[in-house]
Amino acid sequence: MIRTLGLTLTALAAFAANSVLCRAALDASALGGAAPDAAAFTALRLLSGAAMLSLLLALRAPLGPALKRAQPVSALALLAYAGLFSLAYLDLDAGIGALILFGAVQTSMFAGALWMGERPPLLRWIGAGFGLAGLAWLAAPGASAPPPGASLMMAGAGAAWGVYSLRGRGSSRPLADTAGAFVLAAPLGAALWAVAWALDAAPGLGGREAALAVASGALASGCGYAVWYAALPRLEASMAAVAQLAVPLIALAGGAVWLGEAPSPRFWVAAALILGGLGAATLAARRRG
Repeated sequence: MIRTLGLTLTALAAFAANSVLCRAALDASALGGAAPDAAAFTALRLLSGAAMLSLLLALRAPLGPALKRAQPVSALALLAYAGLFSLAYLDLDAGIGALILFGAVQTSMFAGALWMGERPPLLRWIGAGFGLAGLAWLAAPGASAPPPGASLMMAGAGAAWGVYSLRGRGSSRPLADTAGAFVLAAPLGAALWAVAWALDAAPGLGGREAALAVASGALASGCGYAVWYAALPRLEASMAAVAQLAVPLIALAGGAVWLGEAPSPRFWVAAALILGGLGAATLAARRRG
C-alpha cells in the first residue's frame, strides 16, 4: 500500500510538472510576443522521452525484444494526448489546463472502468460527480471562462490520456511498455512537426523552450509515465481516475510560483469541488480495503 501511494504521488507530481513546463515554454507573453511552436515542443518532448526510456531500458535488458511488444494503440493515444496538450497550452494557464485535462481523464476512465465490468462504490460515484461539477463550473460561460477552443483541445487530450492509462492497467513491465509507446509515437510526432514546418506553421523553439521540452519529455513524461504504469496495476480504474484530480492543484501551485499565474475565484470553487470528490473517492477505497 505504501509503495503504491509513493508511486502514485510521484506520478501525479510529474503530471503537474508537465503542465507547468509546457505552459512556460509556450506562453507568448514570456517569449516577448513571439509565436510559440506547439508542434516542435510536442516532437522534442516525445523524442527526448523515447531516448531517456530507451537508455534506461537498455541498462537493464536487451532493447529489441522489449520494443517488439510495443502497442500501436497506446502510442497513438500518447501522440494524440501530447499534441492536443501542447496546442491547448498556447491559450490556457497551467492550473486551468490541468483542471480541464484531468476532468476529461476522469470521465473517460470511469467509462472505461464500467466497460471492463468494474463496479465503483457509491462514495466513488459521489466523488466523480463532485469532480465533474467542478469542471462544469470552470467551463461555464462567463468573463473568466477559459477559451472554448483551447478547452475542447485539452478535453480531447484528457480523453486520449484516459485511453493510455486504461491500457496501462494490464502492464507487467511498465518501463518496457512506456518505452515502446514513446518509441512508436516519437517518429510520428517528428513527422507532424516536419509538416507544420513545411506549411510555415512551426516557427521553431529557442534554447530555453527546447530545454523545457527536453525536461518535460525525459523526466516528467518518460520517467513519470513509467512510474504511473507501475502504479496502475495496483489501482482500480475508477480510483486512478479520481486520484488524478489532485494534479490541477499541484499545477496551480507551480504556475503561481514559477509563472506568476493568479487563479480566478471560479478556479477556487472548481478546485473545492474536485478536492471534495477526491476525498470521497479515497474514503471509499479505504472502506473497501
